[in-house]
Amino acid sequence: MNIKAIGKKALEYDKYSGCSQSVLLALQEAFEIGDMESFKAATVLSGGVARKGETCGALIGGLLALGLVIGREDITDTQTYRDAMKPSDEIIKEFQKRLQETFGFTEPLETTICRDIQKKIYGESYDLTDPVSYKAFLDAGGHGDKGCPLVCGVAAIVTAEKLIELGA
Repeated sequence: MNIKAIGKKALEYDKYSGCSQSVLLALQEAFEIGDMESFKAATVLSGGVARKGETCGALIGGLLALGLVIGREDITDTQTYRDAMKPSDEIIKEFQKRLQETFGFTEPLETTICRDIQKKIYGESYDLTDPVSYKAFLDAGGHGDKGCPLVCGVAAIVTAEKLIELGA
């Protein structure tokens, strides 16, 4: 399996907007997991959850893919729930580390908040719900190869590596 190709696919998909779906779809196709319903469910999670700048949608897409592989199928199965937290945390920490390396942040990235990641990448954060601010985001390269699509590529690669490690 070509992990870099999964990252490239997520990067390319994000040019259509929807970081959560971009990452999730690239992973769904590569690992043959989930279905169109899980893809559709991720629609509103991009841009930091409904474009509110909260938790990074690309990371959420990766975690959704992880859940499709190791998640519980029964709400009363608290052990599977607890067991899923360790690889989730590992993906989050590796995602932060790789973003720091990829974008050359001078200090460790200690957040997964979309607007904080934007500030690190672009020097400012954007209100993606405001048309003027969204245009500024696009003008700054928000959907270019060195912007948020690259964040999607990183999230997809980090998650793919973990899924392979877990035997998916």
